[in-house]
Amino acid sequence: MKAASRAKSPKAKIMKGGRRSPALRFAHPFFTTTPIARRAPVPGVGTSLIAHIQGNLETVPAVKGNSVMQLSDVIGAQASQEIQASGTISFHSVGDTGKSANSPQGDVAEAMATDFDASKPQTASPAFFFHLGDVIYGPGKDNAYRQEFYEPYVHYPGKIIAIPGNHDGEVFPKSDPKTLKAFQANFCAASQTVPPIAGTIFRQTMDQPGVYWYLNAPFVDIVGLYSNAAENPGFISGAIPGQAQKNWLIQTLKNIAAQRQKGPRKALVMATHHPPFTAGGHSPSTLMLADIDGACTQAKLMPDMYLAGHAHSYQRYTRELNFNGKALQIPYIVAGTGGINDQTIIAGNGVKTGDHIFVKSLQGYGYLLIAAHADAHGNTATMTATMFQVDVTSTTTPKKKTQYDQVTVNLANSTVR
Repeated sequence: MKAASRAKSPKAKIMKGGRRSPALRFAHPFFTTTPIARRAPVPGVGTSLIAHIQGNLETVPAVKGNSVMQLSDVIGAQASQEIQASGTISFHSVGDTGKSANSPQGDVAEAMATDFDASKPQTASPAFFFHLGDVIYGPGKDNAYRQEFYEPYVHYPGKIIAIPGNHDGEVFPKSDPKTLKAFQANFCAASQTVPPIAGTIFRQTMDQPGVYWYLNAPFVDIVGLYSNAAENPGFISGAIPGQAQKNWLIQTLKNIAAQRQKGPRKALVMATHHPPFTAGGHSPSTLMLADIDGACTQAKLMPDMYLAGHAHSYQRYTRELNFNGKALQIPYIVAGTGGINDQTIIAGNGVKTGDHIFVKSLQGYGYLLIAAHADAHGNTATMTATMFQVDVTSTTTPKKKTQYDQVTVNLANSTVR
């Protein structure tokens, strides 16, 4: 108590005209039960922390053209054609990696590599790995790509595409003054070439058209969005990010809807780094979800599955809603289990909150293997997401993995099981 009594009062911030701003009682001005509508605006902030966050987001780099990728752009025309002929496509997905080869990230990467069959590269191997963001953490991102990306995936044979996470977009004045510079250098390069940072490791950069994009693949359309650099929550549009990404999303969904009318009907996967729903680790991004729902409403098209990371756990929700007169069940999956660290999560308990049911959860590490299957007419009939848990404490090489969860979407009637 004596030490506390001798502590000096914090200096007030100097304001324009030499006036000092009053010292805050707490670290932020909204530790209060006063409803937002009744709060007096704080100069330079507004009436809520959301306003402060929105005022400190990062700009979004322009994309190339209509930001569309064909699967053949990623893995070549012949491989894409062979997948089309097989009637099935599969791919890996997980986020929040950014650690090192000698860590749970490396353990998950090695476990993922066991899903490939070199004797059947197109029909019995995942087509690619869709990274859900937070590839790199902390300052010095240009140099960190060697330890946090190229070394952990040295034995992973698949191509890797990605959307950025908040840590990929964060800015450090001295080491990372330009948002997403390192991410773009490694995932949005002019061509697929081995970068100097990879050293003797042969992994090419990807040449995605932007930090948000649409992948047109056999049996599945994937729309990857950038939810910006805030720790919480995510945003796809706003005063600083602008409206370009949301306008692009609306038009892209309209194009997919129009193509679906012509046939064949494919599955639609949408993804952001920040999760719309989460029960631990981070808060849900409700404003972002409303923004995306608005785009879906304008385009008259909802996703069949939604993926996210950010929270370092596995969480699966079933969203139930009526859309354009049709009852839909959509799995919303959080898979931030790629290796950075795990976070405590409450058990999925089957409780419905609003329009979504919290089905299942896991504290630990692992990855998703997602597969879309076509029927005899070429329409995608089902899409299945399987969560494999990787036991990083096991003594086997690679580490032991087990199927932890699985959900299947029936596209004909938009139900899950």
